[in-house]
Amino acid sequence: MDAPVLPPADKYINRELSLLEFNWRVLDQARDPAVPILERLRFLCISCTNLDEFFEIRVASLKQRLEIGAPAPGPDKMTPQQLLDEIRHRAIVLVGEQYKLLNENILPTLASEQIHFLQRADWSDEQKKWLADYFAEQVVPVLTPLTLDPSRPFPRILNKSLNFIVRLNGKDAFGRRRHRAIVQAPRSLPRVIKLPPKLSDTGREDHVFLSSVIHAHVDDLFPGLTLEGCYQFRATRNSNLYVDDEEVDDLVRALEGQLAASRYGAAVRLEITKECPDDLCDFLRDHFSLDQADVFHVDGPVNLNRLATVCDAGTRPDLCYPPFTPGVPAALKTDKTVFSVLKTKNILLHHPYQSFAPVTDFIAAAADDPDVLAIKQTLYRTGSNSPIVDHLVRAARAGKEITVVIELMARFDEAANISLANRLQEAGAHVVYGLVGYKTHAKMAMVVRREGKKVCRYVHLGTGNYHSGTTLVYTDYGYFSGSRKLGEDVHKIFMQLTSLTAAVDLDRVLTAPFSLFAELVRRIERETANALAGKDARIIAKINSLIEPQIIDVLYQASQAGVKIDLIVRGICSLRPGVAGLSENISIRSVVGRFLEHSRVYYFLNEGDEEFFCSSADWMDRNFFRRTETCFPIRQKPLKQRLKKDLELFLADNCQAWQLSGDGSYKRLTPGKDKPVSAQQTFLARLAAKS
Repeated sequence: MDAPVLPPADKYINRELSLLEFNWRVLDQARDPAVPILERLRFLCISCTNLDEFFEIRVASLKQRLEIGAPAPGPDKMTPQQLLDEIRHRAIVLVGEQYKLLNENILPTLASEQIHFLQRADWSDEQKKWLADYFAEQVVPVLTPLTLDPSRPFPRILNKSLNFIVRLNGKDAFGRRRHRAIVQAPRSLPRVIKLPPKLSDTGREDHVFLSSVIHAHVDDLFPGLTLEGCYQFRATRNSNLYVDDEEVDDLVRALEGQLAASRYGAAVRLEITKECPDDLCDFLRDHFSLDQADVFHVDGPVNLNRLATVCDAGTRPDLCYPPFTPGVPAALKTDKTVFSVLKTKNILLHHPYQSFAPVTDFIAAAADDPDVLAIKQTLYRTGSNSPIVDHLVRAARAGKEITVVIELMARFDEAANISLANRLQEAGAHVVYGLVGYKTHAKMAMVVRREGKKVCRYVHLGTGNYHSGTTLVYTDYGYFSGSRKLGEDVHKIFMQLTSLTAAVDLDRVLTAPFSLFAELVRRIERETANALAGKDARIIAKINSLIEPQIIDVLYQASQAGVKIDLIVRGICSLRPGVAGLSENISIRSVVGRFLEHSRVYYFLNEGDEEFFCSSADWMDRNFFRRTETCFPIRQKPLKQRLKKDLELFLADNCQAWQLSGDGSYKRLTPGKDKPVSAQQTFLARLAAKS
């Protein structure tokens, strides 16, 4: 059957609108009464943080395209203005739902569990006194109230910071009439203040927003003037970093300059409390050079994501997900060294259900082993107190050859990565920065060990970052191997990253921006040819994003040929499934639950000789053509069977899965009369059964 001739807007779902849809799925977790209440609050905060980043990066880019008259940015051919208008419409509804959920559901539910967020009208006399002292002793010393006049223009407002615009009346100490002032809340101040137990009833937690405390006492900052109003606001700024790869000669210096500038990039959104009068709203909007469509009036604190500190306090574990202890494969529980284990057995870890400790221990063992000659590793995100970095530093100081490829352009982790690069260099490690224009997104570690007269390589390849913190909440696969051929491939890739020469004749690993895209297309087309020949054909992929139009087109062609295609796409998806004559053999679902689904797994039936790959790469333009990525095969039969069962479990999920329709909307699946199946809960249950 010939494919229907569809205009681009009908053939592809817009990536920005798809990303907003993902935030709705996250917010739905905050609605779910089956989720513990503090976790529901956390999901609300995550949806707000996601929306912040959406405006900082995606909306900021669209506004720049609009300013310079650039053409439509994606294959859907929506113009920047059309897209900004639609984003505004959808984001207003999303923000309204966030605050409605907070005020009408989450806060009352928390109150029923004796966790209260007190309004000023509810403060007792004792609480008022304590908060007045807190304001005088903790807040006032770090505040700098600024009245506005020609010699004191509007201050620089830090990206996403809490601020107040104040309306004043009267004359100052110099006899001049004052009308407006700005009060900036430093980021050193906690946004949520927990009151001492002595000020609350037994068993009750009382919290107060910093904004309420400042609001209650702001008139103390302007003695002699009459306060007529105080209103909180927050500006979101363009946080994109721009480094010209044709001009830059020192990436670190260029990036440090961009980081400082990005805190005060062009404003793209203004959030302001709904009580703020129109004239003050217009004053702020004019200052930030924003349109009315860029203003969001909110019914509560302008920085909801700061409520996450309450979730992290640890005072009410009964209102959080039950804890669990990640498992460790039996092969790694013996007295054998990890290197002797990998001589005979490859190991596949599934985080967070299986511990990340073996990865950390792998680097630690290499650092301490006198027979280890060298360690090579890529680092994209690691965290501020990374034990892996500690082990690499120790190994370098012990005289081992340590090479670390650090991606400085890892979004929002740039400053941390510059710091750890300096630390490693000071210890004597060879530090190589990711190539400008091609982020190093691959997750690889290699240990070179002398064993008798031979030099052997042991590798770890992963779908996620070397970050011990995120491995507790992100699902990823990590693969250990002592395979000679795999070790040679990883060695060649590291040589390419350091010398920038070609990595030729790779035996196992597919890489971007070189072989991965072409080999992926070849395998999809092979399934298509098999289907056309009357053979069974099947593709399953679990990825985070799918937007690359050429990949989408070959998947459409495969569907038309009769290939059964099941895609598990957590976030952005531009492919329209279920369209007659185009994609009726494609099914797409998103799984959103306790853990962030982050693993990438590709499966091809291949006439029964099934192929499985794990990868660091999503199916996006940037991953195929502008990043260094790795895609590695899982070839051992027990591991292949395990991966297949994992994929089938995600496809059977009817509790935390959402089905994508051809119109771009998602519907949450429910068990109905069927047996409830939750992939994440099943993995946790399996872990509990083994413990």
